[in-house]
Amino acid sequence: MDLNELIVFARVVQAGSFIAASKALGIPKSTVSRKVADLEDRLDTRLLQRTTRKLSLTDAGRLFYDHCSRIASEVESAQLAVTSFKETPRGLLRVTCGPNASYLAPIIRDYLQRYPEVRLELVTTTRAVDLVEERFDVGIRAGRLPDSSLIAKSLGLVGWFLVASPAYLKRRGRPRTPADLAKHDVVHFNGSDRVTLHLRCGNEDADVEVSPRLVVSELDMLHPAVLGGLGLALLPAYQCVDDLRAKRLQRVLPGWEPPATPIHLVYPSTRHVSPTVKSFIEHVQQHMTPPPWQIGPLPS
Repeated sequence: MDLNELIVFARVVQAGSFIAASKALGIPKSTVSRKVADLEDRLDTRLLQRTTRKLSLTDAGRLFYDHCSRIASEVESAQLAVTSFKETPRGLLRVTCGPNASYLAPIIRDYLQRYPEVRLELVTTTRAVDLVEERFDVGIRAGRLPDSSLIAKSLGLVGWFLVASPAYLKRRGRPRTPADLAKHDVVHFNGSDRVTLHLRCGNEDADVEVSPRLVVSELDMLHPAVLGGLGLALLPAYQCVDDLRAKRLQRVLPGWEPPATPIHLVYPSTRHVSPTVKSFIEHVQQHMTPPPWQIGPLPS
């Protein structure tokens, strides 16, 4: 039996006429009449008595309508459930990003509070993740992006500052030129016994080779090491801007900075982006415009 015929029959009874039912269903009156007629032929039973003024149910039609109305109601509920599911962010969202992305913590917290039906799995890694192969919905990546089929949304640039603690600068003195950095203790992220610092001031570039006193493979280790006075370090703005404003750290060689790092949000190219993915993309973009480390005046 054709389910559409049952639904059309129920709507005709509820609307009281073929014309009113056609308007409610958004289909021509002739289609409504044909489906009801086909249904009666299939059942070999007259369901409606038709006059020029009104419709009335036969005894068989009344019995049949009691069942059809429940079916039509269930179909409508199912459609509403699917529509609601399509429109409401919910379910598991898998996101990957590089390490040391602490700036994302308050953004993700606010997102989960806003959408209580979403569960979020955040995987941090240094390796290149294949979003499609590993079934990730969204990736947040630092640095230049390779050519790919992924859709990319810019989240801005992460600036870097050359910083040191006041105690270290009082003990060792303040560098006046980039060349002076070679005489100082340096704490560095990755590298070997010799590291080249690339700095720029306007149109002038300086490459300074230094021998780090401490090399770490975890960027979060740099922050406490510099605060503890172990030496100079290049820190991302989001890690040190609060300390600079509170004068727990001071900038070294203001104006000389390494190139900023672009941050992008990427996701697989698809025609139908789920409400959960779409809401997360919009939420991150909203909270990264401007990036959180650029809110308010930057320290000199």
